[in-house]
Amino acid sequence: MSEIFEARDWDAAGRIGRLSVPRSGITVETPTIMPVVNPHIQTIPPRELAERFGAQILITNSYILHGSDDLREAALSRGLHDLLDFPGAVMTDSGSFQLAEYGEIDVTSEEILAFQREIGSDIATPVDIPTAPDTEREAAEIELGTTQERLDAAAEFDAGEMLVSAPVQGSTYPDLREAAGDHAAGTGLDVFPVGAVVPLMNDYRYGEMIDAVVAAKRGLGPAAPVHLFGAGHPMMFALAVAAGCDLFDSAAYAIYARDGRYLTARGTEHLEELEYFPCSCPVCAEYTPAEVRDGDTERLLSEHNLHVTFAEIRRIKHAIREGSLLELVETRARGHPAMLDGYRALLAHSEQLERTDPASKSTFFYLSGESASRPEVLRHHRRLERLSVPDSLLLADGSVDGIEADEVWDVRPPFGPVPPELSETYPVNAELPDRLDEEAYAAAARGIERLAEANPDCEIALATAGWPDAALAALPKHTKCILIS
Repeated sequence: MSEIFEARDWDAAGRIGRLSVPRSGITVETPTIMPVVNPHIQTIPPRELAERFGAQILITNSYILHGSDDLREAALSRGLHDLLDFPGAVMTDSGSFQLAEYGEIDVTSEEILAFQREIGSDIATPVDIPTAPDTEREAAEIELGTTQERLDAAAEFDAGEMLVSAPVQGSTYPDLREAAGDHAAGTGLDVFPVGAVVPLMNDYRYGEMIDAVVAAKRGLGPAAPVHLFGAGHPMMFALAVAAGCDLFDSAAYAIYARDGRYLTARGTEHLEELEYFPCSCPVCAEYTPAEVRDGDTERLLSEHNLHVTFAEIRRIKHAIREGSLLELVETRARGHPAMLDGYRALLAHSEQLERTDPASKSTFFYLSGESASRPEVLRHHRRLERLSVPDSLLLADGSVDGIEADEVWDVRPPFGPVPPELSETYPVNAELPDRLDEEAYAAAARGIERLAEANPDCEIALATAGWPDAALAALPKHTKCILIS
């Protein structure tokens, strides 16, 4: 168990947590966004980030500070918090981004860790090797080995009260990501960024991003606080949180503003194309798009982008507390095909998600065929293996007469068999549409198969009026199907 991180509420692999940052005496509630502050260009001053937007933590680049004569001396003499005028916690990056962009940097991992300690960073980062997606496996293994050597050295570094992060690399190889997570957790370091995923996000490869995160989580274990490096667009926060990410860093609020781009939780709009603002944040409530175009555009757009970013974080926390995070993820996934790929990739790991998903929460809403693959359905199917059954069992999705059986159970897509004693419990008391899709019936058939495999001597009959042929064909061979009108 982590000594600095405590998870309080769970939904899927998402959680509301408390990250203790001892050097500044701050406790950061997660999931949260860390606004990126460029030491040279502060579109929104850090003090405003805290007081107007509620930022508890931000991130800045120690390599830029180290390379600037004026800023380096100011940071060393005044300390990072005073230099930035920020009352919360400050995380610092190490120059790994510049290494990925330019191929080399003029500082060692040990030197930049020492500099981060001297300027008063709360969470420092060693210089890892951000291995790009689709790198040849041999090269990815070599670069991962270098990163792991540097993490081992960072674990021996005298950091005092400063926390030190342990980036998890491994390119697009899930087994390397899992091994990297396991190694990072074994170092005893504190915060675990999943690195080198920005190219995947830039190319809308959200499914592969989720595979990388979930693999890293398998190695790290559920207690580790996880930072998704470079994830700054609010439309993907819910998906990443459901996969188990706790911290995000965002320069998008400012970078997009400079390009006249307006963030929403569903995607990005161009200011020049907007006649109305689809938002009620303070900026959108006070100004029209024309007034923003004619005014301090970059500043106003940055403010809006921050408002919508923090609003999405609050919405996600609310969803976790009420047990509706996956419904929120699905809503967001319907906004973009690539997000839907990400959601489907997430549900392909339902067995892993189920380990931390609460057994009871608010009502299960069946929204689409993807809902049939949720962890709650998987859990119910597993529960079927442990239930006692009679010698003969009738499963019925409606009223039946004249059919003999020792017991009659409901059958409810997507869950399958439901004994009377469970009929009013979560999740089988789900809200279902009247017109279910084939995936719901196929999942119910898998539930029947699970029950039949666990009880080969039980005679099972299914009485149904409207199952599609594909689902009926998937039933166990010895299940008797009775069509009712």
